Amino acid sequence: MRQSTSPCRERVIAVLAALSLALTGAIAAAAPPAAAASSVSVSVDAALRLATIPATGVGANVAVYDGTMNSSATPGLLGAAGMGAVRYPGGSYADIYHWRTGTAEGGRYVAPNTGFDAFMGTMRTAGTQPVITANYGSGTPQEAADWVRYANVTKGYGVKYWEVGNEVYGNGEYGGAWETDNHSSHSATTYATNLVKYVSAMKAVDPNTKIGAVLTTPGGWPDGIVGPGDTMDWNHTVLSIAGSKIDYAIVHTYPGSTSPADLLTKPAEVPGIAGTVRSLINQYAGTNAPNVGIAVTEANATNYRTTSPNGLFAPDEYLTWMENGAFNVDWWALRNGTDCSSLSTVEGATEYNDYGMLSSGASCEPALNTPFPAYYGTQMITKLGAPGDTLVKAGSSSSLLSSHAVRRANGDVDVMLINKDPNNAATVYLAYTGFTPSSATPTVHSYLKNGHSISTAQSGSPTTQTVPAYGITVVQMHPTSAS
Repeated sequence: MRQSTSPCRERVIAVLAALSLALTGAIAAAAPPAAAASSVSVSVDAALRLATIPATGVGANVAVYDGTMNSSATPGLLGAAGMGAVRYPGGSYADIYHWRTGTAEGGRYVAPNTGFDAFMGTMRTAGTQPVITANYGSGTPQEAADWVRYANVTKGYGVKYWEVGNEVYGNGEYGGAWETDNHSSHSATTYATNLVKYVSAMKAVDPNTKIGAVLTTPGGWPDGIVGPGDTMDWNHTVLSIAGSKIDYAIVHTYPGSTSPADLLTKPAEVPGIAGTVRSLINQYAGTNAPNVGIAVTEANATNYRTTSPNGLFAPDEYLTWMENGAFNVDWWALRNGTDCSSLSTVEGATEYNDYGMLSSGASCEPALNTPFPAYYGTQMITKLGAPGDTLVKAGSSSSLLSSHAVRRANGDVDVMLINKDPNNAATVYLAYTGFTPSSATPTVHSYLKNGHSISTAQSGSPTTQTVPAYGITVVQMHPTSAS
């Protein structure tokens, strides 16, 4: 059962401990040989469009307890990973954070130089779009509307994407209580009714804003549970009341796993989750349904987060969500931190129990901003395609190898191959429909198991590539003149 209760609590605990430490210091491929056990066939249909890569597709979270959020290194790190969106002010902190004063309820820690204007300065330098979470738990529609006015009228920042509250269903209504919610009622009906008030107040200031509603992840806790005072579960209730008013639906995904191999199967669950969300939108949003998008404003694994399995999981998760209609996927988080209390070794690398893509510089970790595998895996998406390019159909004959493909605006076709076998290389035989590659040796970008960089070389052929164990390969191909 997928649930986000533990990650939310753990993230806050881990980062506060880390801050304490910081403050103190069709072409048919050649038939594969029958005896080759590691041979895989991949088919690419360059004419079958799945989605356009959105400008906001690849994103990350930052939080106001990260004192390095707006450091001079951040824009370059965002740019190198192709981050087109950054969510602020940070998960559950969003429901205790007051933007005007830059303070958090109960005197909770807020790092210096993490206020809204400082954040927007970083976003502008990075050329990245913000996704802002308005305070539902301890805020008001007026506070949110004032934030929109300051951002888009007073300052002219043009912030487009807003959401109302973080994981509001974690307010105790269903038992789990990690999310602040000072309303007298914690029901789905209460959230949805107030959400409509937020949408009205915020759009009265700037009708061009896009505002999202918090949903539970289909198939995960507390999906399907009917709370006191409601007649339906959270998602049906929220969308039945607010579906015609919102611009996008929000889910968070932290798939639990029993092993690295199990984690690497989880992107295969995305089509079912996305399909259920889309079905709910179509059921309740009426004529507004075609306009309602899907955003995954928090995503990560619950295990193996700083080791190779997550490096393979990250691009597979991002791309699968975009292929299934998400316009935004934000990793939790760019930096997070850890308490250094229970380190382990996974596939030859240290598991620091850190949700960050980059090291926070905790005492047990590498130097500040050292990338973990999830960062490099995400960076490999920039080798596959860019916003505006087309995600097309790719299929693999093996569950141990994932494939994704992009048709570039210039006609090139790029293919990402993710080898989930920790021990054996895969010989991949590629076949194409709707595209005829040049016979020239393709450019190949590779990220290898426990690697600390991405390499580039001319290797293999358009129809045959070898992907190392636990490696990611992106093959870039030009068309023949006839394509």
